[in-house]
Amino acid sequence: MNHRYLPMTEEDKRAMLETIGVTTIDELFGDIPEKVRFKGELNIKSAKSETSLMKELFQMSNRNADLKRNVSFLGAGVYDHYIPVIVDHVISRSEFYTAYTPYQPEISQGELQAIFEFQTMICELTGMDVANSSMYDGGTALAEAAMLSAGHTKRKTILVSHAVHPEYRDVLKTYAKGQNLEVIEVPVSEGLTDITALKGLVNEDTAAVIVQYPNFFGRIEPMKELEEIVHAGKSMFVVSSNPLSLGVLTPPGKFGADIVVGDAQVFGIPTAFGGPHCGYFAVTNKLMRKLPGRLVGQTTDENGRRGFVLTLQAREQHIRREKATSNICSNQALNALAASVAMTALGKKGAREMAAANLQKAHYAKCACKSQGLEVVYDGHSFNEFVIKLNKPVKEVNQQLLQKGIIGGYDLGRDYPELTNHMLIAVTEQRTKDEIDTFVKELGDLHA
Repeated sequence: MNHRYLPMTEEDKRAMLETIGVTTIDELFGDIPEKVRFKGELNIKSAKSETSLMKELFQMSNRNADLKRNVSFLGAGVYDHYIPVIVDHVISRSEFYTAYTPYQPEISQGELQAIFEFQTMICELTGMDVANSSMYDGGTALAEAAMLSAGHTKRKTILVSHAVHPEYRDVLKTYAKGQNLEVIEVPVSEGLTDITALKGLVNEDTAAVIVQYPNFFGRIEPMKELEEIVHAGKSMFVVSSNPLSLGVLTPPGKFGADIVVGDAQVFGIPTAFGGPHCGYFAVTNKLMRKLPGRLVGQTTDENGRRGFVLTLQAREQHIRREKATSNICSNQALNALAASVAMTALGKKGAREMAAANLQKAHYAKCACKSQGLEVVYDGHSFNEFVIKLNKPVKEVNQQLLQKGIIGGYDLGRDYPELTNHMLIAVTEQRTKDEIDTFVKELGDLHA
């Protein structure tokens, strides 16, 4: 039988106790006062055989509404995208999935090169000069961008569009509290950052203006106008961007963004249960030495052969605390590798085609919704998400859709009280015409 876990034997246990100089387990824990030791039985199920346990876990997992048996139109930051089969093959190799921080370049060239390629591809997508080896997720990357901006400008106010992902804004506010920064949300008009309101809010204490591109509602922000307002006030222009969308959209770097962040989940990382993810962080050359996390650089060894090493690391573990830009002590190397493999497998042409399919299929779904009598809100340019208004609670509609094997869109009323009964629908390249048509018809029937 194939055992996944081999526990220690009694002989192993005795040998370890002898090595450290004790004879019993009770003696091992002798320093712990008797009064704080737990004496009873833990309230857990009794042990099962591996076969029985696997059956129980399988039955439990089958209760999940997974994407193998259901068609998903849920996005809002986590998307059902095509994952090339080679991704799992590569990240399942033990030299990658057991790899830790590659401090010793002489034995970590594979891991270092993989991270270097990730950085390179992120720079190509975003139009930026330098990218780090990854962050925990898109939310922490955005918050770190705000912290970098405040430190660089010596200013204390962060302006963030109300059309930025709600969870990202929450993470930002948590970070800001510890740094005594003020976070002000810029209102939204017709699903886009309100230009007039932004002009009135930018002042000499504004460290950064943060927008999302495409934004949380799927709409394409007017980047050129925003950039002019931000830089006129000598503030930092921070853009949170879906990297897949940059296969068809003009990269933020071309609009003069100072920092571009986002989540690489769209490339090779499954939806799982909302994580783990892989944040990316890209900057202009002038901010390179303030980049949080790690940076892998290319070099040559004493024989002139190409090699890779960890270069700049502006975190408190490596430099003086007062000079550190971040206390994040790790990255998402395995997920960054998955994203790298996916991007490599797709190539520039494939990434562009995949992004275009998202654009086109979402447009088709939007038109189908209109023809079914559903109200499309914020009608205009969008990527793979758009908003519709229903005449009943989204939660109720989604429960009925699930009975039909369909995972419905995101309930915007959870984060935007003014958008109660509004659903954010995501349409990726995975959705077929028949699936879209069925979804729209079911929505129309429930809406009628």
